[in-house]
Amino acid sequence: MRRAQILSGMMLALLAFAAILPASAQQVPLQDKPFAEHKIVLQLSDGDARKQALVLSVANNLLKAYDPDKIAIEVVVFGPGIDLLLSGSERRKQVESLIAQGVRFDICLNTVDTIERETGKRPEFIQAATPVQVGVGQILLLSENGYTVVRP
Repeated sequence: MRRAQILSGMMLALLAFAAILPASAQQVPLQDKPFAEHKIVLQLSDGDARKQALVLSVANNLLKAYDPDKIAIEVVVFGPGIDLLLSGSERRKQVESLIAQGVRFDICLNTVDTIERETGKRPEFIQAATPVQVGVGQILLLSENGYTVVRP
């Protein structure tokens, strides 16, 4: 009986601790593709239009080469790379098409916050993008969970 009380107390303490963690320490859930045989994270930290096109092309080619149910593709953008996910991006339709096919796009909120501090205006980004507090942290989390990191 005493052992059960100790375990219950430890569980409550753990739950209480998790509830007070700052948002930056909380993890964004991984993609919901439990049967994915291949897991790729594409890093985009460059604002160059050719790099953006290349990342989108790689994601598109992976969807053509593999059964979409068997591959998890996540694009993580941070720094100047967030230009790809801004509401006014000329590649918005391509991004939304890939999202509709199961590709997840993560946008770094640290970068968004920095832009807001520097310009006084928060940039608007594609609503279908998944906000993550730390872009590089998301890449680390994904790599620790079996994703191969590719930086085209």
